[in-house]
Amino acid sequence: MGSGREQEGRSGVRIGRLAQLSGVSRRALRYYEEQGLLTPARDVSGYRDFPDDAPELVAAIQAMYAFGLNSAAVRRFLPCARGADEELSLQMCPQLHAALSARRSEVRARIAELSAQEQALDAHLPT
Repeated sequence: MGSGREQEGRSGVRIGRLAQLSGVSRRALRYYEEQGLLTPARDVSGYRDFPDDAPELVAAIQAMYAFGLNSAAVRRFLPCARGADEELSLQMCPQLHAALSARRSEVRARIAELSAQEQALDAHLPT
């Protein structure tokens, strides 16, 4: 008798293997599932069965978090972002491009604000 995966004719990746392949903890993968970013199937034993392209999807999720996007934004833009093998390459829909451009502007404004604060502190503190 085969595994539940074989019985259902499915192939895929279990959570431990996905954690290993993606370099992301099981806890983070479960969080992504809770946030609706990853949707694994369940085999007859109840184990998570992620699609074979899940490591690329996880890479895209990680990249968007690194850009400073929150879970709602990642969920919104994930359909138009795709990961590539070793190097992540996001293929962007116009909405994701616009959101990332806006985020870059926010980051630049914050950097300028922090630089001004640093200069004010430097002017009042001995070196």
